[in-house]
Amino acid sequence: MPEGKKGKTRKEKKERKGTESKEKKEKERNEEGRGEERRREEKRREEKRREEKRREEKRREEKRREEKRREEKRREEKRREERRREEKRREEKRREEKRREEKRREKREKKNQERLSGNVTLG
Repeated sequence: MPEGKKGKTRKEKKERKGTESKEKKEKERNEEGRGEERRREEKRREEKRREEKRREEKRREEKRREEKRREEKRREEKRREERRREEKRREEKRREEKRREEKRREKREKKNQERLSGNVTLG
């Protein structure tokens, strides 16, 4: 290299330019890679949120179904209880009717017995 010369030769400049270009491309690739990584991470987070929402909705839906089942059981139990009460009422009515019928029968028999014995007084 001559003594008075300052700066870089054309060859050195060209080499430096190539290196700078390579470094710039490398930096861009790294940036793209980081951006891609961020996008992937965001996608993963979004998928997790959606999955959690689905699970939550499933839980709510299961709760609603369970509540409906319980409600239906309560209604069914009420219906059964009402049928039992109704059956008891009917049974009680039948017994009462039997008692009345028995009293009427006894009364008829008593009258017949009196008639047969001749103790019936007219009027």
